[in-house]
Amino acid sequence: MTKRDIVVIGASAGGVTALKELAGSLPSDFKASIFIVLHVPPYAPSFMPEILTRAGRLKAVHPGDGDKFEPGRIYIAPPDCHLLLEDDRILVKRGPKENRFRPSIDALFRSAAYTFGSRVIGVVLTGLLNDGTSGMWSVKRLGGLTIVQEPEDAPYSSMPLSVMEYVDVDHVIPVAELAPLLVELTNEPAPETPELPSHELTQLKTEVAAAAEDDAFDKGILTMGPLTPLTCPECHGTLISIKEGKMVRYRCHTGHAFTASALLSEVTKNVEETLWSAVRGLEETVMLLEEAGKQFAEGGNQTAAEDYLGKAEATRERTHIIREFIFHHEQLSQDRGQAESV
Repeated sequence: MTKRDIVVIGASAGGVTALKELAGSLPSDFKASIFIVLHVPPYAPSFMPEILTRAGRLKAVHPGDGDKFEPGRIYIAPPDCHLLLEDDRILVKRGPKENRFRPSIDALFRSAAYTFGSRVIGVVLTGLLNDGTSGMWSVKRLGGLTIVQEPEDAPYSSMPLSVMEYVDVDHVIPVAELAPLLVELTNEPAPETPELPSHELTQLKTEVAAAAEDDAFDKGILTMGPLTPLTCPECHGTLISIKEGKMVRYRCHTGHAFTASALLSEVTKNVEETLWSAVRGLEETVMLLEEAGKQFAEGGNQTAAEDYLGKAEATRERTHIIREFIFHHEQLSQDRGQAESV
């Protein structure tokens, strides 16, 4: 009988410590394959395979595109690449970012759920914002088990809390209890994978394909949700909205995806960047007006000089107003709003 032999794990801020503790507690005869997405900078090398191999008894690697996987191994997404599962192979692709992340936890979890259904155990550890929530929704919908790190045990609790808000989680535990639980769960038989409506499976298949570098536009991504008046912060493409239970997220026709929280965060960030651009333009205007005023004064045209210098001073005042607004502008996200309401 098929066991629950596919473990997918997502972590962000604070994740290195949590993953080291988990790796150090797993037995050498662990029966499942483990796949990990840890948010890391795209421009720096990752030493996570060496760190986790030294921490425990299982070998950890950055897989190559098309590699086959086996039980008792840990496979870690390389920097700036999505880690996806397809049949008995691992895909390592540079598809569109999700929530400005590549690798994306959601992309890994969706591909695992679509390919292996109830054989999957999803785990979300410490991290900021909410990458992993949508993917965990798919794991749950297709009969997999869902685990999150106890928020009080997590250095950064946003990711576990987000999953708990939108998904009926099976286990909420500290990292110290995770390894024994995984050993127990991976020895259990996997139930039959539930049948989803055809439109849900089509959407899931299309989103997995988009992360794997297939053309989201040609795959008909714009038909999978209502068009919105919003645009993608990455490419300024049109966004559709996708509803999953209580959760709403967004995807553009080129393939970029955002939760509502991540989109709100990017929009407010873009507002600040636009305002700083306005300050720069106004300050350049002040410099030009003052230079022109000096030239008129040196040429003996005092009336024009005073006019230009007066305009320079008025423009400087407008710059001060925008600067003051920037300094009081908040970086918003749903997570911040939820934290402030608790």
